Amino acid sequence: MKKILLLVLPAFLLLTACHRVVYAPGEVIDESYWLNRERGVVQYSDAYCSYFMVETYNGFSILKAYGYAPVSNVVLYGNLSRPGMQTFYNRTEGYLLQAEVKDYWLSYWDAVDGINWFCGRE
Repeated sequence: MKKILLLVLPAFLLLTACHRVVYAPGEVIDESYWLNRERGVVQYSDAYCSYFMVETYNGFSILKAYGYAPVSNVVLYGNLSRPGMQTFYNRTEGYLLQAEVKDYWLSYWDAVDGINWFCGRE
């Protein structure tokens, strides 16, 4: 009897101590609002620099991420042709991103030069 209690009691405590935690999404994103904004695809992103380059219909934009910068080939929606701090929708990963538009409507080589200049200053 003692041996059974010594085996059953720890197993019972182990099984009752485990529980499932469900994390519900923090906010519901209205995709109909964001999909009517300007669309851009991240063309360059570096893990050591908070600046990244986005290709839009009008050219390339340089943005500075506050938080984690999105990786390459991520689709963003927002106002990519207006300077200043803004919120963007990362549709690929499904979250909102805070970033500052530093420059916009650039050619590819001007955007590469801008990224090199901004990242060199960090």
